[in-house]
Amino acid sequence: MAYRDSYGGFGGVSVTPWVKRLLIANTAVFLALFIMDLIPATRGFTPLYLAFRPRSFITQPWTLVTYSFVHAGIWHLLGNMLTLFFFGPPLEERWGGRGFLKYYAVAVLGGALLSAALYPVDPAAAIVGASAGTLGLMLAFAMIWPDMLIHIWGIFPVKAKWLVAGLAVINLMMAVSPGSNGTAVLAHLGGMAAGFLLLKSPWAPPAWGEMASVVSRGQPVRRGGALVPWTPRKAEAPRAPAGTATQARPAATGRKKAASAERELLDDVDRILDKISSQGLASLTEDERQRLDEVSRRYRTN
Repeated sequence: MAYRDSYGGFGGVSVTPWVKRLLIANTAVFLALFIMDLIPATRGFTPLYLAFRPRSFITQPWTLVTYSFVHAGIWHLLGNMLTLFFFGPPLEERWGGRGFLKYYAVAVLGGALLSAALYPVDPAAAIVGASAGTLGLMLAFAMIWPDMLIHIWGIFPVKAKWLVAGLAVINLMMAVSPGSNGTAVLAHLGGMAAGFLLLKSPWAPPAWGEMASVVSRGQPVRRGGALVPWTPRKAEAPRAPAGTATQARPAATGRKKAASAERELLDDVDRILDKISSQGLASLTEDERQRLDEVSRRYRTN
């Protein structure tokens, strides 16, 4: 699975901090539980204490989260971790670490709660896996970059919006089919539904997360239906101390030039971010990408 474009995590996929932590945590939990299942005294620990069970989550509220770190087998783990690896980094770069983690947690909780709300109470029902969170990430990716081409198995190109729509339909059909694992499928749909509602709510992650603070040192605001960084007011230039009247004019001229250059820079960044909001990252030219990198480096050193 790969992206058509490559920038800041697209294509080659550079792993971002929280994606890396989640990958490590899920793999470590899988290995630890695998070893525990080999020991008779600790066998059966997962379904009793870590899996989410609609019947008993009121008395075991931690399972609303822990179930997402438990997987039924190596292929279950591999599928979820590949999805997290490919779709997580661009979202974390867009939202920042906190925004990404908040969204992922909401998707995980949504998966568990929808299963508890809609599935009949079954003493044997138990949910494990990160699918609610990872499918929530896929939905967010498709909502933000709907026309981004995803190459399935590196060969078959399909737009993100159609890939996610297809997965949603398949899961919905499985949820209503007799004999299917309705509990797990409802968790998938719950993760996607919770992610969708969060993105449409006032508590949605900011459009550019840490990039917004790097570029503008302010809070993102809505512009034309999209979230873009707020451009801060320019700080007043310091007054020249008394006795430096002969140097005041050249200094003032220099400050005006610097302020003008800063305004041009921020206007240019606003234009680029507007373009990203309307057309996606794939629409940027090489010069525009270099411009964003330059601005990011400049403000990180300040």
